Amino acid sequence: MNAALWIVAGLLAAVFLFSGLGKLFVPRERMAAMAGAARWVLDFEPGTLKAIGALEILGAAGLILPALLGTAPFLVPPAAGGLAVIMTGAVILRVRRRETTAALLDGGYLALTAFVAVGRWALEPFTG
Repeated sequence: MNAALWIVAGLLAAVFLFSGLGKLFVPRERMAAMAGAARWVLDFEPGTLKAIGALEILGAAGLILPALLGTAPFLVPPAAGGLAVIMTGAVILRVRRRETTAALLDGGYLALTAFVAVGRWALEPFTG
């Protein structure tokens, strides 16, 4: 279980790091033109997108760094829970926009973040 949680957390950290960096540094018009599923960014102000991006980057760091450095591993479950909240909002947004495929993908990320949150909280906590 510990290995599975590390692998999933590492993959999620990479996904959210790149996603967050994109939201911070790519203009929303350019991001919307990259793919049809990215048009949702036009529904938000640039400042809101930057805030979401910053939260995703912080969440990505919170999935890995506290446990890796051994300084505050108790922060991993709340970081995963915070990312689960972000992904809950993403799923709701996709359903409202009738983007079924994207909603399913975001739902998968939601499930994985919830798996890490529950796994590190109850199944295989760092604190024993």
